[in-house]
Amino acid sequence: MSGGHKAGRVAAPGDARTAPSNPALRHVLTHLVTPLLMCLGMGLAYLGAFVTPEPHHLPVAVVGAGPEAKVFAQTVKDKAGDALDVRTLPDRATAVHQLKDRDITGAYVLDAKTPELVVASAGSDMSATAVEKVFTPVATAQGVPLKVTDVVPPVSGDPTGSGIFFLLIAVSIGSYASVAVLGAAGAGLAARTRVALVTGVSFAVSLIGVAFAGPLFHLVDHGLWGVWAMSWLYSAGILFLGVGLHTFLKRWTTLAVMVLFVMLNFTSSGGLFRPELQNGFFAGLHAFWNGAGLLEGIRELVYFGGHDLARDVWVLAGWLVLGLAVMAIATAVERRRTPAPAAPAIAPSPAESVDEQEEEEIEEAVGV
Repeated sequence: MSGGHKAGRVAAPGDARTAPSNPALRHVLTHLVTPLLMCLGMGLAYLGAFVTPEPHHLPVAVVGAGPEAKVFAQTVKDKAGDALDVRTLPDRATAVHQLKDRDITGAYVLDAKTPELVVASAGSDMSATAVEKVFTPVATAQGVPLKVTDVVPPVSGDPTGSGIFFLLIAVSIGSYASVAVLGAAGAGLAARTRVALVTGVSFAVSLIGVAFAGPLFHLVDHGLWGVWAMSWLYSAGILFLGVGLHTFLKRWTTLAVMVLFVMLNFTSSGGLFRPELQNGFFAGLHAFWNGAGLLEGIRELVYFGGHDLARDVWVLAGWLVLGLAVMAIATAVERRRTPAPAAPAIAPSPAESVDEQEEEEIEEAVGV
C-alpha cells in the first residue's frame, strides 16, 4: 500500500509538468517554420535579384551619320557582347524621342571635341548610371570629357527617382498586412461584408499612398488622380487575392502573400534595377507582376507622357480580376462547407479557444 501510494505521488507531478509542455513546444516549433521560411525566401529573392546587377541586352544608341557611326557602334557591340543592344540613329532629336518613348536607355552622340551622352534618369537612375559607365571610358580614350545630359530628370522632391519604389513598399505593406486581419479575424464574417471591408481598406490605403506621393513628400508634381487610381487597383488586387487565399491556406496565407507581394514583387518591380540589369527570372516577372505595373505606370504617367501607360493599367486590372475570381471561388467553397442548421453544438473548451486566438494573433503579428 505504501509503495503504491508513493509511486502515485511521484507519477502525478511528473505528468502535470510534462504533458502540457510537449504540445506547447510542438505548437511553438510549428509556428517557427513560417519566419524561418521567410528568412530563406527573403535571402534568396533579394540577393538573387540585387546582389550582382549586370547589363543584359541594355538598349543604347550611337548617334551619327555615315560609316564612322556604324563602325563605332559595331566596335562598342563587339566589346560589350550580350550586355548591350546597340543601334545607330541619324540625329540627336531622334535619340531624345526614343528615350522619351523608353525604347533606349541612353544615346552617345559622336563628336570629336565634345561627345555627349543623353539619358532619361527618371526611367531608372541605375540604368542611366550603367550607360554612363559604359561610355565614359570611350570618351576618356579619345582624350575628351564626356558631357552628360538628362532629358527626363526626376522631380526635385524625388531626386534619385527611388521615392516611387518606397511608395510601392508602403502601399504594399498596408495591403498585405491587412490581409492577415481580414482573413483571420474576419473569417467569421459574411462574404459580402468582407468584400465591403476589402474595398474600403484598399480605398484607404490608396489615399494614404497619394498623400505620401503628393502633399507630404512631393514625389510627383502632377497626375495625382492617376496615381490614386493605380494605387487602388494595386491594393484591391492584393487584398482580394489574399483574403480569398485565406479560405484555403489559413495560417500559411501570411507566407503566401509575403512570397507574392514582397519576395517576388519588390525584386521584379524595376524600382532599384530595371529588368535589363537583372537575371532572366526577375526580368521575366517584370513583364506581368503587379508591383512593376504600379511602379512603371506611375513613371509613365508622371515622366513619359503615358506612352505605354495602358499596358501597366491592364497588368493591375488583371491582378484585380484574379483576386476577384479567387474571392468568388473561396465564397462558393465556404458556402458548401457550411453545415446545415442543427442542434446547438458543445461549446469549445477554454484551451481550444485560446489556441484559436493565438493562431490569429500570430498570423497578424507576422503579417505586419
